Amino acid sequence: MTTPDPPNSPDLPIGRRVAQLRTRLGMTQQVFADRLGRSKSWVDKIERGVRTLDRLSVIEAVAAVLGVDPEVLLPQPTHRVPVTGLTAAIDRVRAALACYPTPTTTTDTPPQPPPPPADLDRRLRHAWAAYRHAHHPQVMRLLPDLLTDIRHAETTAGTEHTADLLVSVYRLAGQTLVKLDAADLAWLAADRAMAATAGDPRRTAIAAIPLAQALRALDRGRLAMAATITAAHRFLPAPSRASAPHDLALAGTLLTEAAIAAATCADATAARDLANRATRLATVLGDHPRPDNGDIGFGPTTVDLARALIATELGDSQQAITTHQHATTSAGWPRLPAEHRAAHLIDIVRAHLDAGDPQAAGRALVIADRIAPAETRTRPAARAALTAVLRTGPTPADVTRLAATIGLTRQ
Repeated sequence: MTTPDPPNSPDLPIGRRVAQLRTRLGMTQQVFADRLGRSKSWVDKIERGVRTLDRLSVIEAVAAVLGVDPEVLLPQPTHRVPVTGLTAAIDRVRAALACYPTPTTTTDTPPQPPPPPADLDRRLRHAWAAYRHAHHPQVMRLLPDLLTDIRHAETTAGTEHTADLLVSVYRLAGQTLVKLDAADLAWLAADRAMAATAGDPRRTAIAAIPLAQALRALDRGRLAMAATITAAHRFLPAPSRASAPHDLALAGTLLTEAAIAAATCADATAARDLANRATRLATVLGDHPRPDNGDIGFGPTTVDLARALIATELGDSQQAITTHQHATTSAGWPRLPAEHRAAHLIDIVRAHLDAGDPQAAGRALVIADRIAPAETRTRPAARAALTAVLRTGPTPADVTRLAATIGLTRQ
């Protein structure tokens, strides 16, 4: 009689490890699912290997319920080349966020005047342009001084314009940090954005976007859904009033974020209802980004991409792929920022793997790398997705080359 592999055996798939540990604790799939806030179907697919478990935050949640370290669930670490300077850049942003401006109490040294608002606006627009092109290391280099200078301007002579800039720079910090898997720090930036809104509905709507993304990254989908729905309801004008396109774009973006958040906590009914509401707004607006310092782009294509992610989260990989194919062949797809397109292609890898098509998963990553190399080469999510593809077996030459470029090797 053969002895089963222990749960930490490097040869055992992660789903099998979860199943063995759960069984040893005497937990049924339903009890395990309830403690995770997931469905029994989700747990069953994970344990059978039908669905991949490749998000570190989810692995940590599973490990917590099982009472083990996350490393017990992970295979032998894959060799990677560290992203030069990225950790240091995150630390510099952390230091900038940790600074609290205080009123000057001495006359010995006159306070330094803040940079002119026009200069701050130009620098922030440049940082957002770098973000839209997925130049995340560049954004991280720009953020510390931007955070310091804009906050100084707001503290010294606060105006409506400097308040807008402050919310926008906090939003930029939050969204970038989520991509770099620094969710706790992203939440801090998003919380600062909310505090800087001073109750203004438009600023609150903008600040709710990074807040929702940070909360989702922390597996707080219910809180993310509540925050975005509240902001959308406060922001939407009364039905009898004509709505400015930019206002509807903000409301639609919030509803889309709320729909994704609902899907992450397996609330299919709420996810579809919120996505339908976003679709109605998108149909009115069309695929025309309305730029501000954060380039609020919203339209039918962005909602369709979100629907693909929602279907992936809900375990309907075929629907996810069908929606993905429709969106990426639409006229609106090439108009989206490079960051958005590449990020979506990384997200859709999971659906391809769940559908048993690692070739399509690999192609998605290769195309994402062509669109925005920094998106695939600096984001932990992209590395996790590529690692999952490598584990499926032999890969095409272009996928192998991408893995070598990033510094990943199949163990």
